[in-house]
Amino acid sequence: MLIKSTQFKNLFIIKKKIFNDERGHFIRDFCKKELKKIKFNIKQINISYNKDKYTLRGFHYQKKPFEEDKIITCLFGEILNVSIDLRPHSKTYLKIFRKRLSEKNCISLHIPKGFANAYLTLKPKTKVLYYMSQYYKPNKGEGIKYNDELFSVRWPNKPKNISEKDLNFKNFSEQR
Repeated sequence: MLIKSTQFKNLFIIKKKIFNDERGHFIRDFCKKELKKIKFNIKQINISYNKDKYTLRGFHYQKKPFEEDKIITCLFGEILNVSIDLRPHSKTYLKIFRKRLSEKNCISLHIPKGFANAYLTLKPKTKVLYYMSQYYKPNKGEGIKYNDELFSVRWPNKPKNISEKDLNFKNFSEQR
């Protein structure tokens, strides 16, 4: 695994090696020893299946003290992942980080505590794997409207499938 820093403190790109042979391929998805720089402690693993192209999930985060680190991997298909830095004392406060993840590029993202995260599927039948550092607390979950003008996220296509919950999130300025 190759762990690459970004301009966002503790947000890492994880590039995995693919071992191919006549049977197919093998990928080591998680190795605590190799990821020691991240100090990630898995408490929950989730898989999201998205049947439609242009399905949007997010922007999601959990409130203190239940904030969570997550490692996100696209197992099948392709997504545009967008993260917003909500850490008030960060140099990148309210800035966005965008990255395409796919089964072909074999990239994962480590999204640290204090970020809201969303993604848009770019292919049908997309599966996304999440390693979570915290247990899900439904009453501590929060979100930001996906088209909040403060962030001006340029999605590659207008989302076609969004949950009612995600549609009803408020703009960031309305939450403060």
